[in-house]
Amino acid sequence: MAEPSSSSNVPTVIIRDAVTADLPAIIDIYNAAIASRTATAQLEPVTLESRKEWLNQHSPNEYPFWVLEMNGTVAGWLTFKSFLPRCAYRGTAELSVYVHEKFRRRGVARRLLEQAIARSPELGITALVGLIFAHNEPSIGLFSELGFTRWGLLPGVARVEEVERDLTIVGRHV
Repeated sequence: MAEPSSSSNVPTVIIRDAVTADLPAIIDIYNAAIASRTATAQLEPVTLESRKEWLNQHSPNEYPFWVLEMNGTVAGWLTFKSFLPRCAYRGTAELSVYVHEKFRRRGVARRLLEQAIARSPELGITALVGLIFAHNEPSIGLFSELGFTRWGLLPGVARVEEVERDLTIVGRHV
């Protein structure tokens, strides 16, 4: 999964399975996303203690949890998770992707999503979905650029800071 670079001007980028030692960085990235109110319906910051089992719920061979490192720093992460618990949906996975504020607009989310699309067939995944707040135009745009289309809209299903938010469902077959 690694994409090392050969030039000192180009950052060394590695996508790998997340490990327990990555949790502080993963949680920092997620808590920043919570505070932004644009990328998650989680409204309260999470703690290391509350997320210890989170990483263990992911299997590298079924629903992976990856981090992307740039020059040894966790710049972003992506998870696959079961879309719905019924067995007829077992080939569909929901993707979540988050990027550290300092690494935004540097291709981190794109690389993680491209890797997810490329590796989905070997994971037995035939469809990918993303659940994105409708006002999160950068995320919707990125998913669109990677071949995801709008599969649905759930109007006003989230309430964030007393504002109703629409949820856009995007998807693509792989």
